[in-house]
Amino acid sequence: MSDEPKHYGWAPRDPSAPHSAPGRPGGRAGRPLRPRTGWRSALPTRRTLFGGLLIFGLVLMGGFVLGYKLVSIPPANAAATAQSNVYLYADGTQLARDGEVNRENVKLAQVPKTVQLAVLAAEDRGFYNEPAIDPQGMVRAAWNTITGKGTQGGSTITQQYVKNYYLGQEQTIVRKAKEFFIAIKLNREATKAQILRGYLNTSYFGRNAYGVQAAAQAYYGKDVKDINTAEGAYLASLLNAPSEFDVVFHPENKRAARARWNYVLDGMVKEDWLSPAERRKMKFPKPGRIRHAGIGLSGQRGYIVQAVEDHLTGNKIIDEKTLAAGGYRITTTLDREKQEAFTAAVKQQVTSQLDAGRKADRNVRVGGVSIDPRTGKVVAMYGGIDYTKQYVNNATRRDYQVGSTFKPFVLAAAVENGSETLYGEPITPYTLYDGDNQHMVEGADGPTGYSPANEDDTNYGPISVQTATDLSVNAVYAQMAQDVGPGTVRKTAVALGLPENTPDLTATPSIALGPATASVLDMAEAYATLANHGRHGMYTLVDKITRNGVDVALPKRDFTQAISRQAADTTTSVLRSVVDDGTGIAAQSAGRPAAGKTGTAEEDKAAWFAGYTPDLATVVAVMGADPVTAAQQSLYGALGRERVNGGGPPAEIWGRYTAAALRKSPARDFDLRLEGDSDDEWSSDEEQAGPSGKPNGSHRAGAEGTARGLAPGQSQGPTKGPAQGRPQDPEQGRSHGQPTGRTTGQPEGRPTEQSGGGTGGGSAKGSTGAGATSADEDGKGDAGGDPGARTSLFDVPGA
Repeated sequence: MSDEPKHYGWAPRDPSAPHSAPGRPGGRAGRPLRPRTGWRSALPTRRTLFGGLLIFGLVLMGGFVLGYKLVSIPPANAAATAQSNVYLYADGTQLARDGEVNRENVKLAQVPKTVQLAVLAAEDRGFYNEPAIDPQGMVRAAWNTITGKGTQGGSTITQQYVKNYYLGQEQTIVRKAKEFFIAIKLNREATKAQILRGYLNTSYFGRNAYGVQAAAQAYYGKDVKDINTAEGAYLASLLNAPSEFDVVFHPENKRAARARWNYVLDGMVKEDWLSPAERRKMKFPKPGRIRHAGIGLSGQRGYIVQAVEDHLTGNKIIDEKTLAAGGYRITTTLDREKQEAFTAAVKQQVTSQLDAGRKADRNVRVGGVSIDPRTGKVVAMYGGIDYTKQYVNNATRRDYQVGSTFKPFVLAAAVENGSETLYGEPITPYTLYDGDNQHMVEGADGPTGYSPANEDDTNYGPISVQTATDLSVNAVYAQMAQDVGPGTVRKTAVALGLPENTPDLTATPSIALGPATASVLDMAEAYATLANHGRHGMYTLVDKITRNGVDVALPKRDFTQAISRQAADTTTSVLRSVVDDGTGIAAQSAGRPAAGKTGTAEEDKAAWFAGYTPDLATVVAVMGADPVTAAQQSLYGALGRERVNGGGPPAEIWGRYTAAALRKSPARDFDLRLEGDSDDEWSSDEEQAGPSGKPNGSHRAGAEGTARGLAPGQSQGPTKGPAQGRPQDPEQGRSHGQPTGRTTGQPEGRPTEQSGGGTGGGSAKGSTGAGATSADEDGKGDAGGDPGARTSLFDVPGA
């Protein structure tokens, strides 16, 4: 046996030897330790990472404990006893007072079980089985608030109740943190039934209704105990967006409301709270007219308050629930005198003429909006006969076709884009088109199959764009829309002010005839852009808002050049002739230079006049609606007239209102810069004609002398006589030697397309009617099939 000491697994370290790891024979033993370099040095070690996570967890736990101890359940906030909102005219005088809380607390036992479950299906399906908070939803909402991506929900019913009753609607990190701790404490101190009862009694359902009992009365006129499952599902769907899903105030949103209603009921089926058989039997329960409209909202006041609230919430200036809580002092842009003048004009021209003995008179509705084109401020609005009797605002609804008031947008698009006809002729007010009834629209590839009818099926033959506008000839404008490009027309209409999502604003040739269902307010904004020489600024209804003496920030409003000044002013020049010599002559009662356009919806369900002076843009619509079902109705026979068209009551209201609204202002002529003018050719209409010899905007463009495209002494006139109430050219013959602008013939039997705006298509027809051919200098007919053989627009004598 050796006397050497035994070393179990290792030997004494030699001071001269390099450091090595013990117990690792043949492995890492003897390998020197080297410091980490490169990208590895930037990474934390496992020990550091573990330590950091441990510290973070301890801090988080400490913060939770500290927050839980510091945050207590507070008394009810001021929103639980909301105060009024005060609405003022632009001059500071009071317009309306709204916001008195309509609330009636009920016991949970008074709310049918299916209604309770519908609310849970809509807002928090795990309410009874899950915690009081939704951490994932709160983190998502907090992140969106921090990063400026907007507010987002994600709260449980307990959290929503805490927000409604104890806190407020503001979206801040501090408020969300308080909501978190109060919800946890409340969930420990109150039962689920108590929390649900509180939630049902404090939630806002729209129509100034706080709580489910007030909502049941506001929407269905009965106590909540009598509300059935389908109705309860609709009330539950309102919690997500009270205004958006109110299908009475906003009939255009019925599809979205139905989708939300279906979501609620399908959720009940999924949770086994409703049988599939019961679900299949249910029909959408349309709510009734508004109840509890509020104090001081009769007459026009209620319509104005509704429009202002929609403006504020739609533009995210104030949250809907926060606004409903009250306490705001809102100064509107409305001019008191102009508002009264609008109401008086409607009464004089329409409401005072209604006869209870005429069945059609029961259906008459009127809407109107007036805008200062230089500022974009709404100075007057007429929503209906009385808000407490006729609750839908006719000035803001989007469910009636605008008809031929859309046609100026086609002309503006043509001038703005330098568009040409199918045969390469520039489109100007003097360009000739075929105006015959049901003339087939043709594209680059031939007939399109769309042949719109003119009003009263009148044939006009070769006719200038100017005269076609005066007489509102559908055949001309449908072809022009095809020539310009329907997509281009749509883009121009949106640039002028129509919302991008306007229903039925479809890029087809029929767009020219106005199947789109823009609101009166939308159209007033677009026409104000034309009046402002093509500069567009979104309308506004609010000048100033304060709460507790502190100003509420309003968004900055910028004006942009939507279309060129030449395009806007050329359109204005043409529309001046509509008032001077066309279908809008009733608007001459304003007693000052004016431009405008008439329009009629399909089956005469609405009649429009949209017009402007240099100082005021105003749109008036007379609509037909059944007083019981609200279904759209024809205006035939209303007001004792065979027909109610745009040149009748709408233009008459427009003229009377405009005269009264501007009676304190001197009459001003339009200052127009027309197509073809050079950059320095700015002139007043009163001073001189343009340097090219064209008459300026104060005269009818192309109506006299040698306007381009028409030979001296030439005239156009309808071959069947004028449409009712329209002026007729004293010479009804057609000139010779002029290009017709008519496209080639179309094969018989080709399928046709129905158009919008009451001008839907008839059958296809050949090109053998009057005006189908044009004579050359030798007197030989030109069938018009070869565009190269056609007479150029600029070769017409006198052009």
